[in-house]
This record gives sequence, C-alpha cells and structure tokens, in this order.
Amino acid sequence: MALRFLMYMARVYEKILGDKNIYTTKALVIPRPEFFVLYNGLAPYPDEDILRLSDLYEDPEQLGLEKALVEMELVVGVININQGRNEIVKRCRVLEGYSDFIGKVRDIEREGMKREKALESAIVYCREHDILKGVLEEHGTEVMNMLMAEWKQEDALAVRYREGRELGHEEGLKTGLERGLEKGLERGLEKVARNALVKGMSPDAISELTGLDSTAIKRLAGQ
Repeated sequence: MALRFLMYMARVYEKILGDKNIYTTKALVIPRPEFFVLYNGLAPYPDEDILRLSDLYEDPEQLGLEKALVEMELVVGVININQGRNEIVKRCRVLEGYSDFIGKVRDIEREGMKREKALESAIVYCREHDILKGVLEEHGTEVMNMLMAEWKQEDALAVRYREGRELGHEEGLKTGLERGLEKGLERGLEKVARNALVKGMSPDAISELTGLDSTAIKRLAGQ
C-alpha cells in the first residue's frame, strides 16, 4: 500500500502543480498528505499498524553495502475497523455504523445464508435499527454492488492461492526433485502474493494466507 500511495500521490501532485515550474530556484509549497488504510478483512490483523515504503527497499547487504540511508519514506497508518477491535471507530458514527453493518453481514452468512441474501438482510436490519440508515436508504444498491465486487475479488484470490499451490506441485513433480517441488511451490505462492498485493491486501494478511514470510512479501511488493 505504501508503494501504491506513492504512485497515486505523484499523480495528484502533478495535477496540483499544473503549469508551475518545478525547476525554479524558489521552493514550492505543496499540500501535506496523510495516508491511512481502513482494514476490515477476515485475516487476523492488529488494531493499528504502520506500513513504511522503506520496508520494501532492497537489503543493503545484498547490494554490497554495509549501511544505507533511507532517502525517501512514506508512512501509512492502518486501522482495523472490524467490530470490537478499535476504540477509534467509536469516535466516528459513520465508521462505527459501517463496522456494525459488515459485522451483521458476516453473522448472517455464518448462519448459512448466501452472500447476496445476507447483504440484503443486513441492509434491512440496519435500516430498522438506525445503522447507516440514511446511506443505506439512499445508496443501498450501490453499497451492495460495491461489496459484492470486493468480496468476489477476495474469493478470486483464494482460488488463485489454490491454483498457485497446484502449479508448484506440478512443476515439482515434473522435475522429480525435491528442490523442484519446493521451487515450484514457492513460485506459485509468490504469484498469489503478487496478485494479492495488487488487490491491496497487507503483507501480514498475505503471509497468513500463503504461509510466505512477511519480509519476502514486502520484497515482492517492491519489485
């Protein structure tokens, strides 16, 4: 996410500065950004976390350097907004309502109802109990479509994870060597990890999903 924010912010600054001469000797004044991610996934995650661009940098020792200064940094705050996980959520009625709404959807799904019906049922429940009532009355259909699209992506990642494991086993079997199996499995899992990073999943969540070391995942994000 830190790398994605860096790329997004470069485009934003480019639009903000417009025709201004960035090569002028006079210092330009630019808006001060703050970066946050609101996490509501199913994988275990701390109440609060910090992601740093510098975590993605190559190891200076691998470059033959004893020590390297961090010349560029970008820090992203991550807040877990799942139910009961963070006091910060209670300070914002909209965030608290969203957390309660998602929690209700998941409760209904655990009872055996399919996802689309669970969303519809949760919307009705939240309207009746004054949870995001105005938003759901005016934009209920948009909320459903957004969440269905988001969760379909999560399902797709799970499928890719299984495919990655199968790809690894196949390559290992073809070589007939234990190392081939390990290498093939590693390549398959790395492919899943890269896809998950593109979708915005955190390194820790991807580590939980694939079993890869979080440091290795952060290196993949920098490639």
